[in-house]
Amino acid sequence: MQGNPKPKDINEYISAFPAEIKMLLEQIRDTIKTSAPLAYEAIKYDMPAFPQNGKNLVYFAAFKNHIGFYPVPTGNKDWDEILSPYKTGKGSIQFPYNKPIPLDLITKVVQFRLQAVNSE
Repeated sequence: MQGNPKPKDINEYISAFPAEIKMLLEQIRDTIKTSAPLAYEAIKYDMPAFPQNGKNLVYFAAFKNHIGFYPVPTGNKDWDEILSPYKTGKGSIQFPYNKPIPLDLITKVVQFRLQAVNSE
């Protein structure tokens, strides 16, 4: 989306991508909405975001070779093992297009974030 106008909502964000990427983004969106039904949709940092109770739960964004998913728990031994099949960075994980999107992992991350946000 580099060079394109900033999207006003998640529908507009997703519509800017080819059909196969749109499908993946919609799957992620639906998984988040199912896992966090009280979260609302927003665009933050030019990415789809899902805030709840004034705190951001997760974001995601499509890139050339992967979908980035943020924030992801890192630095915890249990999470490090769960995330080991993927490239990770500080609070991020990359889901390459050539592998199935791990919707169960996305659900776990959203549930973890919900617990963290609700305990703050």
